[in-house]
Amino acid sequence: MKTCILFDLDGTLSDPKEGLLNSYQYALSAFGIREERENLTRFIGPPLRESFASAYGFSPGEVEAVVAKFREFFAETGIYQNTVYPGIPEALKALYDSGKTLCVATNKAALYARQTIEFFRMDRYFTYISGDEMDGSLSKGGKREIIRRALEAVGATDLSAAVMIGDRKHDILGAKQAGIGSIGVLYGYGSREELEEAGAEALVNDANALTGLLLGGL
Repeated sequence: MKTCILFDLDGTLSDPKEGLLNSYQYALSAFGIREERENLTRFIGPPLRESFASAYGFSPGEVEAVVAKFREFFAETGIYQNTVYPGIPEALKALYDSGKTLCVATNKAALYARQTIEFFRMDRYFTYISGDEMDGSLSKGGKREIIRRALEAVGATDLSAAVMIGDRKHDILGAKQAGIGSIGVLYGYGSREELEEAGAEALVNDANALTGLLLGGL
């Protein structure tokens, strides 16, 4: 029985596509890069610095400059251009009411993760929100440390009773490295192939299926 449930944020609890793509385009345009919006969806989920560096070959200094431009738009506007996925509020309430301990574990900076969760009035359900540091230091080794911080914060010592829910391979691989189970959601930004290859222990199509799985004795 899973009693400690960790949720990714972007692509799992909410769909941040509009705000993130607008923020990416704003930042890249400052460096003379014009990118089609749909080419940027692959950046939803992975660490921000990793995406900018790998896709455009920015130097470490340039990465920090483009991240700063990204945050100019995101902090004021992009963070609110976001939508909660259908069934998520009901799923969180059902899991919370059943006595599960809920956490957020996201590559997004913890500051912005908290603001997002509070904006959607979902903070009542979460015991802890674990996100990256503003300098990106926690996600440099993958998502493992972000997951571990959440587990430690809520005193989850029985790793067999913890599970990570996410839509990208980073969520699944981070869960493996942290020693906990994982469930992939297919309504986000990772494909079935990506999640299966990463080793997700189960896949669900929507929030209702996820709730049924978690309350059904997983």
